[in-house]
Amino acid sequence: MGAGQGWLLPQQNKGMRTRLGCLSHKSDSCSDFTAILPDKPNRALNYLRMCTFLATGLQESKYGVAAFRAFLKTEFSEENLEFWLACEEFKKTRSTAKLVSKAHRIFEEFVDVQAPREVNIDFQTREATRKNMQEPSLTCFDQAQGKVHSLMEKDSYPRFLRSKMYLDLLSQNQRRLS
Repeated sequence: MGAGQGWLLPQQNKGMRTRLGCLSHKSDSCSDFTAILPDKPNRALNYLRMCTFLATGLQESKYGVAAFRAFLKTEFSEENLEFWLACEEFKKTRSTAKLVSKAHRIFEEFVDVQAPREVNIDFQTREATRKNMQEPSLTCFDQAQGKVHSLMEKDSYPRFLRSKMYLDLLSQNQRRLS
């Protein structure tokens, strides 16, 4: 399954609870990290949460995306989220002329070796994406986007859920809702 396919989107709810609720449904205890350890059921649940969180990022979860982005900046890895979001926006392109120029801009900014905001992907993925640039299509970044998504899902996102930044945001949200 490529990035962006098969994701479950939450119902349209504009409340803060929905915006932040897609970030975590772990136990009430902020010190209980067992809900995000990599056993299979929790890992699958975290994957679905992250997919929902990222897929709805600029619409319902703008606060969550902003918090995740701020966290990634502290880890010097915000290029992963920026690349993922750029790919999602790219997939909405309808003009063939714009598609080609956008594809080259994304490749030069994130994928190419020594790109200003180079994402951490393996050689084979980078070369497959470079080959896709010969005839850009709406799916030309799917493999690279999938690798970056996987990296965030396994590494950055679980750390974000344990971070003081996220726990403070969650606590503020719970106080507002009570």
